[in-house]
Amino acid sequence: MIRVLHRIGWIGLTVVDAFLVFAVAADLTADHRDGLPADHSGAFTALAGQSFSQVRQGAPGVARYVTALEVGYALHELTFVLLFLVLVLIPLRRGQRWAWWACWAVMIADLGYTFTIARHDSTILVRSLIAVIAVPLLLAISAPAVFRRALVTT
Repeated sequence: MIRVLHRIGWIGLTVVDAFLVFAVAADLTADHRDGLPADHSGAFTALAGQSFSQVRQGAPGVARYVTALEVGYALHELTFVLLFLVLVLIPLRRGQRWAWWACWAVMIADLGYTFTIARHDSTILVRSLIAVIAVPLLLAISAPAVFRRALVTT
């Protein structure tokens, strides 16, 4: 049973990671095409007090800066997502305890995004909560196998 839970945990984390990779790809595509992902427009308007298209018309330099920040953030997020994927698929899947602890670091990015940007728009808040809820739950599911194995090998 512990083995099954561990498998559910790391496969679930891989699915969450695939969702995050898709989100980054969609954001980068929208940044290139429109300057801002459509699902970020509500948060942008809430924080800036005007829509992105208004900013683009009234202050095109500011709009270009925001787009550059969006692209930079997406690439930063992609870095964390890929590192998380490697952690999950190799050492965590093998039951290495250090990898289980290291997987918690992604929560800094997940919670940071939720509290700084996503809280301003219900659409992206719901999406951000997927990772905020799923990652700890799936890590908890895999914990018995990881810590049991560590106790047996020490």
